[in-house]
Amino acid sequence: MNRGLIVFAREPVPGHVKTRLAGEVGIKAATGLYAAMLEDVLECASRHNDTRVLVFWAMESEVLPSHPGYPRLEMFRQCGASLGERIAAALEAAFASGIRTCCVIGSDSPDLPPDYITQAFQLLDHGRADVVLGPAVDGGYYLVGTKRLWRRLFEDIAWGGSDVLKTSCERARELGLRTALLPEWYDLDTLADLRRLAETPGLQAPRTRQLLRHLQEILNSPKKENSV
Repeated sequence: MNRGLIVFAREPVPGHVKTRLAGEVGIKAATGLYAAMLEDVLECASRHNDTRVLVFWAMESEVLPSHPGYPRLEMFRQCGASLGERIAAALEAAFASGIRTCCVIGSDSPDLPPDYITQAFQLLDHGRADVVLGPAVDGGYYLVGTKRLWRRLFEDIAWGGSDVLKTSCERARELGLRTALLPEWYDLDTLADLRRLAETPGLQAPRTRQLLRHLQEILNSPKKENSV
């Protein structure tokens, strides 16, 4: 298979995942939510039958996780200090293994429409773009796709800030690359994001939605104004 879908994942250890959300729903609930989100993302990724799925883990354990329910998943360990270094290293490994078109997603958008991933591959495979980015509501991106590794695309970026997408598009222009943007989507990072998912009908992210039903008391609490 010439296509590869890289999923960046974290070991669901309490206090190490969804730390912003933990301040609103508690560490235990936030950890459980992330575990459900990850399972939903892996299930969605596995539906792309014509695509290799490579899961790159950020974890301290010596043994990489196994998912018997998803035998097609290929497990790897993330390498690099910054997020940019880790993305570049994952892409390098994917292309070295024979993959020709590759997209990278995280595990924070369990209800990401599968069609967005398909659209990214089509844009690249049909030669309509050199780089595909999926804009996130917070100013970052939920997907990056390419057919070769341009390291500069991932260097000197303030990861986690509100200008990640803007800087990445500027970097692509500097490199002379044609960039295509997918529809905007969101990560589940805050209580407001959870409410958005809970209030949006659909069949995506069944495990996350089921867990949200147990958090209705929190989700239905009065919405606080954003503080500066």
